[in-house]
Amino acid sequence: MTLNEKLHGPLAKNSDQSTALPFVLFVGNHSSGKSSFINYILQRNVQTAGVAPTDDCFTVIAPGPTDQDRDGPALIGDPDMGFRNLRQFGPTLIHHTQLKIRAETRIQNFMLVDSPGMIDSPSGGQSSSGVANSNMDRGYDFQNVVKWFAERADVVLLFFDPDKPGTTGETLKILLHALGGMDHKLLIILNKADQFKKIHDFARAYGSLCWNLSKVIPRKDIPRIYTMCLPVKKTDDITLLPTTDTNAFADLHQTRDDVVSEVMKAPERRINNVITNLHDCVNLLLMHAVVLEESRKKYEALKWRFRLQIGSTMVAGLGIAGLTSYFAVLPLPYTSGFVAATMASCGGMVWFSNSQLKEYAKSLNSPEGLSSAFQRTHMNEIRNADEYTTNVWQRVRDHLRVGLESFGLDNVPAISKKELDHMNLILESEVPRLRRLASPTHFGSKKSE
Repeated sequence: MTLNEKLHGPLAKNSDQSTALPFVLFVGNHSSGKSSFINYILQRNVQTAGVAPTDDCFTVIAPGPTDQDRDGPALIGDPDMGFRNLRQFGPTLIHHTQLKIRAETRIQNFMLVDSPGMIDSPSGGQSSSGVANSNMDRGYDFQNVVKWFAERADVVLLFFDPDKPGTTGETLKILLHALGGMDHKLLIILNKADQFKKIHDFARAYGSLCWNLSKVIPRKDIPRIYTMCLPVKKTDDITLLPTTDTNAFADLHQTRDDVVSEVMKAPERRINNVITNLHDCVNLLLMHAVVLEESRKKYEALKWRFRLQIGSTMVAGLGIAGLTSYFAVLPLPYTSGFVAATMASCGGMVWFSNSQLKEYAKSLNSPEGLSSAFQRTHMNEIRNADEYTTNVWQRVRDHLRVGLESFGLDNVPAISKKELDHMNLILESEVPRLRRLASPTHFGSKKSE
């Protein structure tokens, strides 16, 4: 049993398993140009493009010697492709995935994953009872499926278009909940910028996108928005476009080339993303373990204090009864009554201690109790305003609370110092060593160990 399983940790099952090849994930509004950009990268028409939603599947596009198409059950059932864990999201998703193997494309050692275009349902993504119910919109948990793909992707492209610059609620929800913490591999793209006929229209759409992004990105600085367009049909001659500002279009084309360059770097980024994922997973598990052990120790201390009190009462009572019986100080009926009173007192103390322990466990499991445990175990980081530690805690907290409510502090195993030291060794020694091996030699770098 792994430490994560032993502690009911925050890491998803088989989260360490990667796909057969690195891949790039495309997400965004429908008609935002995802499929057209995929075709542009591949240099052949593989995906169907259109103004209306054209595809409701997650499509994996992989290189191969000949063109082949495989359905969702075949893709997810393949033990070598690395997508079998998608089974957890149910049969509807399985039947809404597909694999396209294509020959003679620009991708030779990585894959592209196209996702269904996002669009708000007529009910605004809510059930008849008024409760948000995104599962019913598509028949599966779309948000968590996107998160599953994004966590394993090496580059993630989020597309917006001029008509809906960040106004689709589902897209903003995905950015907040499924793509959070992935800034290092996320590119935000405002596509089809060549459709603007006036600079005023461009400024309004760009400002609207920034405004909507600011609602879900919890910081003052908005990440870079790649403003680009695809070459026009027939020719890429900028004189055919609806403006005379050739410099502006040269900039759009250069940005497009920059995005293509990032996509083509997916295989190089795989090793860095694996190391980053290792660092992130160990940090999550370590904080989970440390806070859990702090709560367990507090609970165990009170439990043993009660046990000591009950044991002392029982030993004292039975000892006195034995002495009085041995020396015939009291008649036997009185001695028997004293023993009965002692046992009754101990029974009452057991009931009282169990009720107190139950209330104490509730207190320790509450958001306030867990926050207090976090503050005690990470006092130095809090004093130094370590935002990374705070961010890790925000990701661990809810999972820890739900886990404790389900299995209880009585069932939490003790965590040894050796296990904690091993995780610290990975963070302080092994991860830096892997970083040095993966990074190019530069001024000030140390030799590989």
